[in-house]
Amino acid sequence: MSSSRIRRYWRFGRHILHTRVLMYPLWLYGYLRPHNRIIRTWQSDSRRLGPRVAVFCHYDRAGRINPAVRNYLVTLERCGLSIVFVTNAGFLKPDAMAFVRELCAAVIIRGNVGYDFGAWRDGLAQMRLPRAETEAVFLANDSVYGPIQPFEPVFARIDFGQADAWGLTDSWQSRYHLQSFFLGFNRKVLDSDAWRGFWRSVHPVPTKYWIIKRCEVGLTQRLLRAGFHCEALWPYHSLISSHEVAGLEQVFAVEPGSEMPFTTARSKHALRILSSAAQRDPLNPTNELWRQLLHAGFPFIKRELLSKNPTEVEDIADWRDVLARELGVDTAPILDELQYVLRNRTP
Repeated sequence: MSSSRIRRYWRFGRHILHTRVLMYPLWLYGYLRPHNRIIRTWQSDSRRLGPRVAVFCHYDRAGRINPAVRNYLVTLERCGLSIVFVTNAGFLKPDAMAFVRELCAAVIIRGNVGYDFGAWRDGLAQMRLPRAETEAVFLANDSVYGPIQPFEPVFARIDFGQADAWGLTDSWQSRYHLQSFFLGFNRKVLDSDAWRGFWRSVHPVPTKYWIIKRCEVGLTQRLLRAGFHCEALWPYHSLISSHEVAGLEQVFAVEPGSEMPFTTARSKHALRILSSAAQRDPLNPTNELWRQLLHAGFPFIKRELLSKNPTEVEDIADWRDVLARELGVDTAPILDELQYVLRNRTP
C-alpha cells in the first residue's frame, strides 16, 4: 500500500473518530475545563492601543518566532495596526520575547488550549476590546507564510463602509464563511450582541473539527443572521469564474495523458477543479486554488498546504516555480522553515 493511501486512510479514520466517536465527550470536556489559560501578560509603556488593533495568534512548540512570522508582524505594524501578540506556546525564547516587546502593544502568553479562537478570546478579554477609541479589530494567525506579495495595497482595499466584516478568502464548505486566518470587523460588529454572544460561546473543546464548524463557520453565520454584511477580497466565485475555468480547460486539453509526472499532476488538479465547479462541490480555496490565488495577487500561502497537504493537492510541488519564477518571490525564508518542520517529505 502506498504511503499516500495510508495517509488518506489515517486522516479519514481520525476525522471519523473526532466527528462521530469523541465529539460529544470532547464537547462536554471543553465546557467544563477552565477557559482562561493566560500565564503571563506584558503591556508596553510606549506603544498604546490605537484605533485599529490586530490580535495575532502564534504557536511554536519551541517558543520561537520564525522569520516569516516576524516579517508578517512588521508588515501589520506598517499598516498602522496596534498588535496584541498572543502565543499558545506557553513560553517564548528570550530573543522572541525581545522582538515582540519592541514591536507590539501587548504580549500574552497562554497555554495551548482552544486553538486560535481560544487565544483570540483571551486576547480580546484581557485587553478589554473594543475600547472607546477602537474603530476596528483584526484577527490574524501564523497559519500562513507571507506576506509574499505587497500587503499594504491589499490592506487598503478593506473598506468598512462597504462591508462590516472582511476576510481575505471565503469558503462554501460546511456553510458559507470567511476563512479565519485573517479577519477584520468594524465598530458596528464590535458593539453588537452577535459579537459578544459569539465569544461567550467559544469554549476550549480540544478538537479542530469543533473549532472549524462552531467557531470559524459559526462566527460568519452569526454575523449574517444579525444582518451584517460579510465580504472577502478574493471571493470563491471569482477564483472559479468563467475566465479561470477556460484557462484550466486549456491545461487539461493540452496536457492529458502525459507521462511527465509534473505535467500529469497539473492536469489532474485542473480536472479536479473543473469537476468540482461543474458539480457545485465547494473546494477549500487556500488549498485547492492556491495557484489561482497567487496569480490574483493573494499575499500568502498556507503553511499546512506545504507541510502536510491535507487535501492531497496534486500540483503543489510547483509552488517554488510559481513563487520564484513567475512572481519573483524569494522563497528562502519558507524553505528555511520547512527544513525545520518537514518529516519524510521534500518541499
